[in-house]
Amino acid sequence: MGRLAQTEGLTDVQQEILSTVRSFVDKEIIPVATELEHRDEYPSEIVAGLKDLGVFGLMIPEEYGGLGESLLTYALCVEEIARGWMSVSGIINTHFIVAYLLQQHGTQEQRDHFLPKMATGEVRGAFSMSEPALGSDVSAISSKGVLDPATGDYLLTGQKMWLTNGGSSTLVAVLCRTDEGQPEGTAPHKSMTTFLIEKEPGFGEVRPGLTIPGKIEKMGYKGVDTTEMIMDGLRLPADRVLGGKTGRGFYQMMDGVEVGRVNVAARGCGVAQRAFELGIDYAQQRETFGKPIAQHQAIQFKLADMATKVEAAHALMVGAARKKDSGQRNDLEAGMAKYLASEYCKEVVEDSFRIHGGYGFSKEYEIERLYREAPMLLIGEGTAEIQKMIIGRRLLEEYRNQG
Repeated sequence: MGRLAQTEGLTDVQQEILSTVRSFVDKEIIPVATELEHRDEYPSEIVAGLKDLGVFGLMIPEEYGGLGESLLTYALCVEEIARGWMSVSGIINTHFIVAYLLQQHGTQEQRDHFLPKMATGEVRGAFSMSEPALGSDVSAISSKGVLDPATGDYLLTGQKMWLTNGGSSTLVAVLCRTDEGQPEGTAPHKSMTTFLIEKEPGFGEVRPGLTIPGKIEKMGYKGVDTTEMIMDGLRLPADRVLGGKTGRGFYQMMDGVEVGRVNVAARGCGVAQRAFELGIDYAQQRETFGKPIAQHQAIQFKLADMATKVEAAHALMVGAARKKDSGQRNDLEAGMAKYLASEYCKEVVEDSFRIHGGYGFSKEYEIERLYREAPMLLIGEGTAEIQKMIIGRRLLEEYRNQG
């Protein structure tokens, strides 16, 4: 382990967990990641290994069979996994957000039913807010959940977009409108509900009224299945409303996304670290004009910029995780961490790509894969522009002019 991106104040247990995960990444992920990514192949053996390590239950309380670890521990593990292959960290992160939603907002029956199986990875989670036409405007969703008064069930109809784990998951937390019976003029975000959809893994009609059409082809972030989801009269019992009451879905999802942004920041940190490692290693091997390019000042300046960005992003991510762990609101810190880490990740990857020269353009070199993966972080869990809106609004709250 190099000098960069170290975290002070970790317990012996945290250090042991991170050491175990890092060893797994070095031995089981990095050697095969590029080959699997080029084939767009789901990393079944890697996922099985992470199940055995207990990563799927890292933050799930011990009473449900998990390890009961902190958000910081989880984020540092995500950083290590993304350093190996970002797609694997995405598989973990979406599962983690659904488990977090259940833990924080689910009924006791929902927690008892789902969390033990999620801790072992037997039940795999995905969550869904986005739709084809709405982008970042979550309040404009059109998918609906309509109560059937004859049975007490809800009928869900609509089309969802960009589900990570859409095909491989067996549990999807989905945000829908439930505005029947709401007073006229009710704010859109107060008429949304999170539903818990159990389904079979795979593609096509995975249960009556629910279709997963197939994988969306992407420039990067391959291996993991990213899908659409079509609901056409999907019938769900009322006990699959997250928390048991309608109208709370927007708040629940925003809470989940808040911790998800810490994890996206961690992914950016991990990819940036790997890009730096590749760049500094290549710079000491490649020779031009009779000496390694690392001895040219132009390359040293790039390495200095890259290392500084890796350090800064890591520090901001750790701070955001620790604030959430302390029980405080961290939307400002999470927004800053996600924004900075994703932007710096893109810049560090590009500098490493430039250091590689023409070889960076070859699929034989790992940096080519990272160059295609980094852009996803600029838009995942909210674009940079959305993060800046959140940051700006929170700063105005904190520094309100009293005059």
